[in-house]
Amino acid sequence: MNPFSNTYNSDASDRELFKRIKEGDKNSLNTLISRHQPFIYNIAWKMTGDSVTAEDLSQEALLKIISNLGSFKHKSSFRTWAYRIVRNHFLNDTKKPSPLFSTKFEELGDRLDAIENIQLSIEDQMAKAEEIREVRLQCLSGMLLCLTKEQRIIYIIGEVFGADHNIGSEIMDISKANYRMKLSKSRKDLQNFMLNKCGLVNKANPCRCHKKVTIAIETKMINAKNLLFNKKKFSTFKEALEEDANTLVNKSDQIYVELHRDNSFKTDFDKKNFIAMLLESKDWRARLHLN
Repeated sequence: MNPFSNTYNSDASDRELFKRIKEGDKNSLNTLISRHQPFIYNIAWKMTGDSVTAEDLSQEALLKIISNLGSFKHKSSFRTWAYRIVRNHFLNDTKKPSPLFSTKFEELGDRLDAIENIQLSIEDQMAKAEEIREVRLQCLSGMLLCLTKEQRIIYIIGEVFGADHNIGSEIMDISKANYRMKLSKSRKDLQNFMLNKCGLVNKANPCRCHKKVTIAIETKMINAKNLLFNKKKFSTFKEALEEDANTLVNKSDQIYVELHRDNSFKTDFDKKNFIAMLLESKDWRARLHLN
């Protein structure tokens, strides 16, 4: 279940798992972390635009959560406590975003304009459908990197995951009014760029994903044999969220959110992940008093 939804009702089970962890149950720790890992990883992925960096970043954040379990005093929901740790770690991290992308909207726009437009026939578009979608998903991820770190995480939590201003303000540790203001600014900055550049939003714009795919493949901006975003084993944010998730947008804004929610959401992780390795470590088993 999406932990950013206002219908999230798993805090009782989070607390029960926490109680069992304190009693030394290693399986409860694995269950608790596995529940939140996909959401933390996918925030990291959208924050950095790079799957490898996201893996490191999310593991570091989860390690901080595990290390600080003893300091959780039940003064807030486990969700709020845990995701504040994630927020602080992501905002303070010094890892560089993927070099594929820009950090300013103007620079991103110039890069897109510099890529030669090559028209494809309908047949060619159908044949290259996966690569074209890869270009679109990569471009959408690049747009997020043009926001500041704080704007990025607020937009991901508030728009992509659909957190309302109560949940969003708690996690960001700011007032509801300030959260709404910052979310509105993030939304406007992103929408202004898309309205003036993206052909998916405004048909008057010349930029089209299928016109960029030929050069993107030739210059290795995308690897047609190993797509980063468009893999069959990935779902999308839309599929990962329950139907009643609150989007905080009106109908005129829906297309922007839908495009970003169509981005890849990784749900599968290696069985032998770092949590399993931690549980096998004598040092960490002793620290956490695990049976």
